[in-house]
Amino acid sequence: MSAANDRHLGRRALVLGASATAAGLTLPGTARAAGFGYTDDGTNYVIDTGANLVFKVRKSNGDLSSLVYRGTEYQGYGGMNSHIESGLGSSTVTIRQSGSTILVSVTYGTLKHYYAARSGENNVYVWTNKADASVSATRFILRVRAGLFLNDEPDSYTYTNRTIEASDVFAKADGQTRSKHYSKLRVMDYDHVGWRTGSVGLYVVRSNHEKASGGPFYRSLLRHQSADGGGLYEILYYGQNQTEDQRFGLQGPYVIAFTDGGAPSSSLYAGTLTTPWADSLGISGYVSAGGRGRVAGVGITGRSSAYPYTVGLANSAAQYWGSARASDGFFSIGGVLPGTYTLTVFKGELAVHTTSVTVSAGATTTLNTIAIPSSNDPGNASAIWRINDWNGTPSGFKNADLMTYAHPSDVRAAPWTGNVVIGSGTETSGFPCYLWKDVNSGLLVYFKLTPAQAAAAHTLRIGVTTAYANGRPQVVVNDTWTSPIPSPPTQPNTRSLTNGSYRGNNHTFTYSVPASAWRTDTSQYNVLKINVVSGSGTTSYLSAGTAIDALDLLT
Repeated sequence: MSAANDRHLGRRALVLGASATAAGLTLPGTARAAGFGYTDDGTNYVIDTGANLVFKVRKSNGDLSSLVYRGTEYQGYGGMNSHIESGLGSSTVTIRQSGSTILVSVTYGTLKHYYAARSGENNVYVWTNKADASVSATRFILRVRAGLFLNDEPDSYTYTNRTIEASDVFAKADGQTRSKHYSKLRVMDYDHVGWRTGSVGLYVVRSNHEKASGGPFYRSLLRHQSADGGGLYEILYYGQNQTEDQRFGLQGPYVIAFTDGGAPSSSLYAGTLTTPWADSLGISGYVSAGGRGRVAGVGITGRSSAYPYTVGLANSAAQYWGSARASDGFFSIGGVLPGTYTLTVFKGELAVHTTSVTVSAGATTTLNTIAIPSSNDPGNASAIWRINDWNGTPSGFKNADLMTYAHPSDVRAAPWTGNVVIGSGTETSGFPCYLWKDVNSGLLVYFKLTPAQAAAAHTLRIGVTTAYANGRPQVVVNDTWTSPIPSPPTQPNTRSLTNGSYRGNNHTFTYSVPASAWRTDTSQYNVLKINVVSGSGTTSYLSAGTAIDALDLLT
């Protein structure tokens, strides 16, 4: 690739752990309002923000039909507009101006959708209220014209037309794989997604996801780029890798933001954005800051210093999360709707403590120090040997990092086969993060026991983070003892291992291995065979499989 092309590659701009920003900061790209207002061209409501942005909303269906920034049209490809899901169809669309705010309201059955413009800003604020399952509104897609932003990121398939799975995973000529699913990111890892050149940035700044499902570690598609054009997404509920039921109610605002090439202002981020100007707009389901509460924890003891800890709140109506401070475990989660929530403490992505907490409007619920019982963390158990640590992810295993942005067949992946020897120093890095029935079932682990250890029964544990097609491990020890086939735990019923996600429901399989299974000659290696069993799945990387968290043999 030439240097000239490289200078124009669109790169995802990410800001992690944004610090609080005072409300009312001037937003980047803000200009003195000159032509703020709206007109009706017969087909669309045309909104001029008075800055550098003019956008249109289709009066018949609520589509975002035009997005002109500094005189350039950015919206649309293939004759399609930007909209909820694939478009709503015939809707009731109204518009009104309230001082320095213009609000477009869209009603389609029980669904209500909103676009708001603020005088002098290059932003479009968007809300979606899905009241029930009668409308298939799971995402907002911002369609962007081809050629405005170029990239060759994992979630792009601009330069390939060789499909290797379904109709959404592709391979380039060099063997690298691309898919809109390969975002690399968990929800908690990003504030915005988009593209930029040296002079223009276009982003979707995500909402707080309080009405989404899956928690802080959920992974989903965020954007795509092809020869036809690109798409930026706000996923409200997606049918892949879901571990929770769908939540209903108002979600937002998420923000379509233009900049002069930099990242969006941190004052637009979900953790810092305040919208007092929207309090009186009559948005269905809207709850102002004064109608929300906060949960604060003094600290968390019993933590491992090797891992970050996250605190999550969840009930059937809403979800929230926040990071626990590394020094003492202090946490504070604001903007919470009133109600009773399950509070979960995660070590990495592994739940190690739960309790209940009630939140009231306008108040802070303060919790005393949370003590994680030692027995709640499987990593605290005494083990003869352990491969990887228990943290709810396959991180550290072979190919684990690559699998969040590539297909298992990618040329960059190390061989999925290969056995491991306890004591070699490469037990974890040599153990594949995923096991499939049709790819690498039958993997062997070699280990020795002392005479005292070989004289006793032991518990073997295998932790998994998800499974595809009910894949689960059955073990064989020294070809003399075979475990029963374990029952499959509840897991998402969609693709996961091949579309960039290991996130499902963490589960631990336990096997009681009798003393009679061990080698009597303790100078010899014992051999543990791990088979993947299931009556479902197809072939290769779509055969039944599972993602590994850790495995150990307890004393």
